[in-house]
This record gives sequence, structure tokens and C-alpha cells, in this order.
Amino acid sequence: MTAKHLKFMAAALAEARKGLKEGGIPIGSVLVKGGKIIGRGHNRRVQKRSAILHAEMDCLENAGRLKAADYRDCVIYSTLSPCSMCTGAILLYKIPVVVIGENKTFKGPESYSKKFVKLINLDLSECRQLMADFIKTSPKLWNEDIGE
Repeated sequence: MTAKHLKFMAAALAEARKGLKEGGIPIGSVLVKGGKIIGRGHNRRVQKRSAILHAEMDCLENAGRLKAADYRDCVIYSTLSPCSMCTGAILLYKIPVVVIGENKTFKGPESYSKKFVKLINLDLSECRQLMADFIKTSPKLWNEDIGE
């Protein structure tokens, strides 16, 4: 685990906590290019009454319109393993590296995405505990978020 990954995951965790304070689901994401955060976001499905504003989607939206080549020089960080929708966006834009905080509380289509991206799981207890606590207190909202 490198200090660089921990630094950017800390920024993603800050986004997750921000979402939780807003009454949403505590998942955060940052997009990094050239060692700088160029986009950040958190799950805002509840806050915006959105069907698609997962943390990674919000992060990509907040990064703004980029050239296709720019995405290929990026790393996306997420506090949780990306779902199928978010994985699809990552694959569409050919973001080559995905760093996740954990995948024990939820595991997206990692076996598929590993064919196209380098997936790094930091397996951080802080990310796992944040999600586990949320799932325990808000199971109905969590199931809605993951399509169950």
C-alpha cells in the first residue's frame, strides 16, 4: 500500500462522510490525473432524487468533460467496489486503474473488470466499517442503492 493511494483514498473517504452527513449513502470517489485530484464526488442518489448518482458517476460528472486520452492517464478511487453501472463508465472511458477501499460489504463485477483495468483493493477497515454501520442502520436504503 503506497502513501499516494492512502492520500487519495482519504479524500474519497471525506467525500463518503460528506454524503452521509447530507443524509445519503456513504460512498466517495476521486479521479486523479498527474498526481492531482481533478474530480470528486459522493453518492447523491438520495439528495438529488437520482437513479444514477453513485459516487463514481458523481465524481466523473464533477470532473467535467475531458478528452478521451485524458481518462487513460487517470486513476479512480472509490471507497467501495464499483457496481456494474459505475464499472461500465470506468470501462467506457478506459480509466486504467481502479483503487478501492474495500469489497467485503459489496463486491461489484470485479472478475470482469480485471480483464480491462488494474484493480487495487486497499482493504481498509475504515471503509468497511463505514459501510457496515450504514447497511446495519439503513438496510432498505442500501438495498435500493444496489438494485435489490
